[in-house]
Amino acid sequence: MFCGKSKYSVTAREPGFTLLELLVVVAIIGLLVGYVAPRYFSQIGKSAVTTTRAQIDALEKALDQYRLDTGRYPTTEPGLSALVQRPANEPKWNGPYLKKAVPLDSWGKPYLYKSPGERGEFDILSYGKDGQPGGSGENADITNH
Repeated sequence: MFCGKSKYSVTAREPGFTLLELLVVVAIIGLLVGYVAPRYFSQIGKSAVTTTRAQIDALEKALDQYRLDTGRYPTTEPGLSALVQRPANEPKWNGPYLKKAVPLDSWGKPYLYKSPGERGEFDILSYGKDGQPGGSGENADITNH
């Protein structure tokens, strides 16, 4: 006669989550990601535009210092590199006017520099995220004017 419990009998439920509970948690996480991710990535785009505007402003200040020393802005030929390396025909150059090399825009593309500019004495331009003229939002052109 057997008077004890069998080692195979189930008397209590094992601790853990059911498949349904796990699916509910995954669905909630998915909804949160779907709600938060677009807002997060739009902020990244706005910060790239803000950073590019700040870099253009810093380049303008360096160009103004160059002009104070030499009496003119660098021509299009040496471009912004004249802020870091002395142009061959510039005896009054007192640079470098930037602590580091000329930065790339926030999307890794070089700034376009033109002197004389179409809107002023010089133009500094980034074509934005798409690298093409025109556009809107992150793809809009960013200039010093």
